Amino acid sequence: MSARLTAADPALLEALTFGADGLIPAIAQDATTGEVLMMAWMNRETLAMTLAEGRMVYWSRSRQEVWRKGDTSGDRQLVREAWVDCDADVLLFRVDQEGAGACHTGARSCFFRRLDAPA
Repeated sequence: MSARLTAADPALLEALTFGADGLIPAIAQDATTGEVLMMAWMNRETLAMTLAEGRMVYWSRSRQEVWRKGDTSGDRQLVREAWVDCDADVLLFRVDQEGAGACHTGARSCFFRRLDAPA
């Protein structure tokens, strides 16, 4: 059984655990392929904007401002589903990725470098 995170579910939204800095990690995953595209941060405001607008809106820690994914690059992420983990401290968004990719480097995913652990 699964529960969807929606703007119409204030109890679930209130149960979210934001860090001392007011932020919560948000993972963007391709809704079709399952590929993890990126991880960024949200605060209550950007989460509300994301749910209301249907596109990913993050909080930029480096710029200390709202960051609408794709406003500059054109590489927007449209929300198909939103999920919260069992501890209510991580968000997962299944998205349709528009444009070249999610990463600021131009790569499709921010996860393009592999670390190999010893066998």
